[in-house]
Amino acid sequence: MSSDNRISRAFKNAKKLPLSKESKYVLFSDCHRGDNSFADDFAHNRKIYHYALSQYLQKGFTYIELGDGDELWENKFKNIFNANKYIYLLLKEFHDDNRLHFIWGNHDMDYKNPKNIKKNLNYYHDTVDGKDKELMINVSFSEAIRLEQEDGKSVFLLHGHQADWFNYNFWRLSKFLVQVLWRPLQIIGIKDPTSPAQNFKELIKVEKRLEDWIKKNNNQMIVTGHTHRPRFPSHNELPHFNDGSCVHPRCITGLEIENNEITLIKWHVLTNENGIMQISRTILEGPENLDKYI
Repeated sequence: MSSDNRISRAFKNAKKLPLSKESKYVLFSDCHRGDNSFADDFAHNRKIYHYALSQYLQKGFTYIELGDGDELWENKFKNIFNANKYIYLLLKEFHDDNRLHFIWGNHDMDYKNPKNIKKNLNYYHDTVDGKDKELMINVSFSEAIRLEQEDGKSVFLLHGHQADWFNYNFWRLSKFLVQVLWRPLQIIGIKDPTSPAQNFKELIKVEKRLEDWIKKNNNQMIVTGHTHRPRFPSHNELPHFNDGSCVHPRCITGLEIENNEITLIKWHVLTNENGIMQISRTILEGPENLDKYI
């Protein structure tokens, strides 16, 4: 199956969520939550991510994660949870308020199987009192989501690995290679060349396939992750957005949709004039009216 067909199938079968001026969505992806080892790229941004999500929770946003949330290629989920328990308990608050939606990517493609979702995310073992407790029972996982207006126009959300034939069709092989080869090398600083996030030529190929699909489908607005490269097109460019990732060296990036506008933001640590370090939100691009793109 071609990348065009994979993307079209995801679009056709996408879960639909309402989009209006009252909608408030925040989009992050590529957290790659790990086990807090030397190979865990998420570890240095964990506190930034937790603080940002807590702000969105308080302000009534719905959180949509566009894939590769859990780094299941490198780690057992038990170890991921133990290293990030307070993150998952925060996600549980979104879930309990019906404001949480996950999209699976290539690194957490195990969640394509509902049995794996149930196994990992329904309950957790609380080591404090030795009891099993509810986590996120029946949490929503989809291949894609469409934020749809009343007139049928939509914002198409997916991870983006549908345009990466190797990491979609041969994800189990990729997972094996990461476990036995690239994870040990990553510890000493050698990156995986099969990942578009680490290989610029592959990144460009993936983006071109996505944009070819956009051209063939009436300039349908699309938001992806996967490449880790934030994108916020100008008005004369194709409506292809990317929320970046949560494993940048010094920040996390994402997209906000509020008041029918879209904004590319980053959360990072700054030092104020008194030498006090604080987590801050900075606008990188926008806000721009969604009607310009859909």
